[in-house]
Order: sequence, then structure tokens, then C-alpha cells
Amino acid sequence: MKNKTQNKPEKFHSLSRSIVAQFCIFTLVLSAIYGLFSFMLLYQLEDNFIEREVLQEATYLNAGFTQSGNWPLPRNDFMALYFAKDDLPAEIRPQYIAEPNRKEFYGAEGRHYHLYKLPEQAEVYLVAEVSKRLLVRPISGGVFKFMLISGLVLAFIAFLIAWALGRKTAKPLQQLADLVDGVAPENIPASFAHQFPNNEIGILARTLEQTMQRINLALEREKCFTRDVSHELRTSTAIIKNSVEVYQATKPSTQETDNIVSRIGDASMQMEHTVTILLALAREEQTLVKKEQVALLPLLEQSIIDNSHLLKEKAVKVIVNDNCEARVIGQQGMLKVLLDNLLSNAFQYTEVGEVNVSFNDGQLMIADTGPGIEADISNKITEPMVKGSQSTGYGFGLSIVKRLCEHQNWRLTVRSNKGTSISVAFGDKKLP
Repeated sequence: MKNKTQNKPEKFHSLSRSIVAQFCIFTLVLSAIYGLFSFMLLYQLEDNFIEREVLQEATYLNAGFTQSGNWPLPRNDFMALYFAKDDLPAEIRPQYIAEPNRKEFYGAEGRHYHLYKLPEQAEVYLVAEVSKRLLVRPISGGVFKFMLISGLVLAFIAFLIAWALGRKTAKPLQQLADLVDGVAPENIPASFAHQFPNNEIGILARTLEQTMQRINLALEREKCFTRDVSHELRTSTAIIKNSVEVYQATKPSTQETDNIVSRIGDASMQMEHTVTILLALAREEQTLVKKEQVALLPLLEQSIIDNSHLLKEKAVKVIVNDNCEARVIGQQGMLKVLLDNLLSNAFQYTEVGEVNVSFNDGQLMIADTGPGIEADISNKITEPMVKGSQSTGYGFGLSIVKRLCEHQNWRLTVRSNKGTSISVAFGDKKLP
């Protein structure tokens, strides 16, 4: 379960779409805040005009009372004087008694009141019913719709601007990604950073260019090293094999010399086999070979014959089940390398008993009756190989098998108790 989670591809997030989304959200939020402040400003201006008009009328009434000793009639028909709390309109009386510092009140059927208590008089109130003089509140619905439509228009304009900016910003990044994506080692661009702007994208391009140049040099050194080592090892192995053959043909044989020479011959064959495997893993062209349906049984028989020298003088029986007469999807060369390693390991470490080969539901299994593998080592074999990690600790052959399975996207499973059972699942049963 852990491996499946780690291998699950992450969801792609487009940079240009992210810029568009964030820009539009920013515009909508800013429009909403601006509309809220605009509403508050309109209401505040309307209240200020009304309160100023009420204050002017209260000043006039107070001046008239001071001069004549009688309260004059208000000049505006929507205003009225009250000389006690109990005389206030029934709609606002309970509200004023509960909140004596309140100046603005709401009544039924949209009535709206402003109350002003004359400061120099006790229990004298000027009340203005201003519902017919309101300008903002009656059209608040229309104003809200206008601001909503304006906000949507602004969001659309912001979308267009953000789309243009997103494309302009992401275009160099997309060009850089297309340039370096899937580039074969031999086709790595030598110089490409100069075509990108001198900003963060240009810095990234220059860093990638320098890194890819170092990778190119490292790959070239590795190719030269692989070629040279292959030549030297193959030459040395061929000399040893030829010398063994010449010695066996010309020198008188004794049991002691025959054993020694046979061991030398077996070791040279094993060395040649190992060199072939390592080269197969090192060559990049193996990755590019098209997969096809490969008959499994002929390769199994050939691998058993090639590694049969490891079973000399051993009481080991090799059983190949009938279900191995099947076809699998893969590269024939890589499949032969895998079989050679698994069978050579099983033959080498099994002293008595049997090696059983079977194939079920797209999964090859090779089980032996050898000494088995320690639990901590078998667990390491099936764990994904971390870059820079070492393969020592559980055998050179199994290290190659592990690398090969990861190279070909095959699933390797190792079980070890009394003997060892190694299975390889080849994945899809049909070609894409």
C-alpha cells in the first residue's frame, strides 16, 4: 500500500490557471469590499444630511421659545415636537426608553424616524419622520444590483487581464519544460538559456543548462568506462576460457587438476555472464526497445542449460511446470537476463532438494529448497531503491534482479522461510 501511494502521480496544477483564479478572486473580494464601503458611505451621507436638517430646525425652535416663551410650530410638516417620553409615537417609544442615547428608529411599513432631544430643555423632543425624504434606502436594491453587475464585469475584465498575464508568464516556463522534457542523453541541448528573459525563469534555464551539461559529461564518461571495462573483461575472460580449453586438451588429466581447471572454467563462465548482465543494464538503448509478446518456456529452457554447470554433483531436481508454456509482454533480452540471474542464484545456493519454476496469472515464480534469506535482507530487496543507495548486503545476483525489475517496471516479491520463493509480476497481459 505504501508503494502504491508513493508511485501515485500528483495532480497537475497549471500556473496560468492559478494566476487567473487568484486574480479573479482578488478582484471579486476587492469589489465586494469596495461595494460595502460605498453602501456605508451613501447611508452615512444620507444620515448626515437629515441630522443637519433636524439640528437646524431644533435651533430655530429653541430660539423662538427663548424670545417669546412659546414654542413655535415646526417649519417642516414631517417634524413634530413632543414634551414627554410618553407622548412619543408608539412605534419608537419602547425603543427610546430601552436605548435613550439612540437617534435613529425604524417603524412599520418602511417608516423611518430621527429623534433629537433639545439639550437646554427637559423632556422636549424633536421627531422627524423622514421616510419620504430618504434617497438611498428606496433604491438600495437597484444600487446593490448595479454593484453586483459592476463586480461581475470587473471580474470578467480581470479574467481577461489575468489570462493574458498568465499566458505571458507561463509561456517561457512551458517552452523550457518542452525543451528539456524527454530529451535523450545524446540530444541534450548544449546552449539554450540565452533565449529566455533575464529574470527568475532565465536563472532557472541557466541552472538547468549547467546541470544538463554536467549530466552529459557524466554520461559520456560512463559510456566510455562501460565500453572500456567491457572490452577488458571480455578479453580477459576469453583468454581464461581458451587457456582452460587448451590445458584440458593437451595436459594429462588427474582428478585434482580436473577439479581445479573445472572451477576456473566455471568462474570464467560466471564472469562472462555477469559482464553481459551489467552491460544490458547499463545500455540506454535497452529502455527504448519496443516490448512484445515473448514465449517464456524456450527462454527458461535455455537459461537452465546455460546455468546447469552450477548443479554439477548436486542432488537437485529442476521442475518446470506445464503452465510455463505461456507468453509475456516484455523485451526478450531483458527477460533472458532476469531468468539467468534467478536460476543461477537458485542453482548456486541449493545443495539438495529441488528448484520449482511455475507461471500463474502473469506471475513467474521460482522456488528452491536452499538455506533461505534473512528476513531483514529480503525486505530490503522489495523496497524501492533510493538514489545513491548501495546494493551490498543481500547478494550481487539479487541486486541485479532488483535493478532489472525497477528498470522494466516489473513487481518483485521475495519470500523466504525454508528455502526461497521469488516471484516477478510482468504487469499488463496485453500490448497497449
